[in-house]
Amino acid sequence: MGLFDLQPQPETTGGPRPLADRMRPETLDEYVGQPQILGPGKPLRKQIEEDHLSSIVLWGPPGSGKTTLASIIARKTQSKFVKFSAVLAGIREIRDVMAGAERSRQLGRRTVLFIDEIHRFNKAQQDAFLPYVERGDITLIGATTENPSFEVNAALLSRVKVYVLAPLAAEDVEALLRRALGDSVRGLGAEHIEISDDQVRQIAVFANGDARAAYNTLEAAATASPLDQTGRRVITTAILQDAIQRKILLYDKSGEEHYNLISALHKSVRNSDPDASLYWLGRMIEAGEDPLYIARRLIRMASEDIGLADPGALPLALAAMQAVHFTGLPEGNLALAEAAVYLALAPKSNALYTAYQEVTADAHTTLAEPVPLHLRNAVTGMMADFGYGKGYQYAHDAPVRLTNMECLPGNLKDRQYYHPTDEGLERKLKEKLGAIREWKKNHAR
Repeated sequence: MGLFDLQPQPETTGGPRPLADRMRPETLDEYVGQPQILGPGKPLRKQIEEDHLSSIVLWGPPGSGKTTLASIIARKTQSKFVKFSAVLAGIREIRDVMAGAERSRQLGRRTVLFIDEIHRFNKAQQDAFLPYVERGDITLIGATTENPSFEVNAALLSRVKVYVLAPLAAEDVEALLRRALGDSVRGLGAEHIEISDDQVRQIAVFANGDARAAYNTLEAAATASPLDQTGRRVITTAILQDAIQRKILLYDKSGEEHYNLISALHKSVRNSDPDASLYWLGRMIEAGEDPLYIARRLIRMASEDIGLADPGALPLALAAMQAVHFTGLPEGNLALAEAAVYLALAPKSNALYTAYQEVTADAHTTLAEPVPLHLRNAVTGMMADFGYGKGYQYAHDAPVRLTNMECLPGNLKDRQYYHPTDEGLERKLKEKLGAIREWKKNHAR
């Protein structure tokens, strides 16, 4: 098999292939997950089925099915299919492949080029593809775990369609594991594996949306399980814990426990209970929850339940998220713990939350009047002629840095959304806002 070949190959004698590779789906009907882009009638699915694929970039986390989707396209397309690894190749290899693609096009045959880890190419390497994509010599399929907006240059990005692959749901991973357990040809069906439903669910949860990681865990546990007298391989809790490399805690059974625990954490923080907050946080982390998910929810708590009563809460929650993203676990555990305790002990206010709820209600239920002319910028002479900016009052020129200019549309004149509480800093903000509203009332036109 050549460096750039992804066409289906027979098994070699170089040893058994990993379970994840053996169980790789071969058709769209076998493919699990990503209904948002591959569901019936979706444009990408139709392009693949009709062999009219345009250049695309598949962006998603590890194990979400990017390479699998490329291998399905390899089987489906009538074009020459070429795999290109950004890790192994450079400019010279790119030029060789592009020259071959140009010759194939002149002979009437298209080339579909799959680039794994396209984000590893530098700008010069990515630029080398541009003329060939532009002329249609190649149909490009890129796969990346990184945000294409940052890692793929703008010129190439403008010539492709980006499809986002989500982490697989635990139910999807569980379905893949059960398929492997029942498949006697490619999977583990012939090995008579005995594993409980709860254990299968645990593997699916701990895989965190990564099908490859789930297959590897199952294979490791099966390999470590000795044959009993009846020829079965019984996967015990201890063996599974060794394969996962942590103690198994009850979590995310049918998805409910996931929501139960985050609800317990949120309500403990809201109730200013640092001990309970730490406990529920620890339960989630030790059970294998995505730490960035926890960080996102802490950020939400900082805005929803604390707000401007303590403006330091949001930066601290963001810092915890950055710490976890930078260090991972277990180093990031204490950053999350620090944020949870701080939020629990911070003064509480939902004034921002209720204000925004009222804003969204008005946005959906009242007439969306145009922006008043005096609030618009007259960036052209014609706009100035139409009255843009006329009557605008520059607050910095006013003696008290206030004017009586109305900034809401006419149908919402004098509407008040934000009502600060007496908690923390909001006490001072309440006094300030009261003085501002009183001044405007006394100086109304």
